[in-house]
Amino acid sequence: MTSAARRTSDRRRGGFTLLEIIIVLALAMMVIGGALAGLYINRDEGRLNNATVEIEALAKRARTMASLQQRPYALEFLPKQVNLLPYADALIEPDERDAFAEDDPEASSGATESYQIDDDFLLLVRRWATGQWDPVERNDRQVWRFDPQGICEPLGVRFEMENGNWIAILFNPLTAAIAETESDIK
Repeated sequence: MTSAARRTSDRRRGGFTLLEIIIVLALAMMVIGGALAGLYINRDEGRLNNATVEIEALAKRARTMASLQQRPYALEFLPKQVNLLPYADALIEPDERDAFAEDDPEASSGATESYQIDDDFLLLVRRWATGQWDPVERNDRQVWRFDPQGICEPLGVRFEMENGNWIAILFNPLTAAIAETESDIK
């Protein structure tokens, strides 16, 4: 082969064809699209898991405080908030607590800790003897009692998102830790 023919042959093999470039770009777009879809799903899953971790932490604190102070504590479930407070305060309607505290200077100041629930979450609670998830509504708040002996009612908490994703946790009555988790995250 002559040197001129070899140079022409080398020039053609040194670059990529348009078809090869398009195939590589299409593959790269598919990989990026899959990664972004995974991030979106993981984002919802992360938010739901974070909510369950926060509720579990409040439950463990309520159990600990009840044992240390030898008086019942409670978690109060409101539509967009969960409060940790003495059980005696949880028996008073949230709207009436300020007036009650003014009348009784010895009364507690209300919630010691709170967790704000995301706006696009619906909070549901399942009591021990029931098989249904009841939505927490303003006029039907739920109170979960923790006794000084360290026990509590077995309870389930479920967070549902507007897009259909949900996670449910069931608590152990002796440890106030999550005993079982179920979820449906698309």
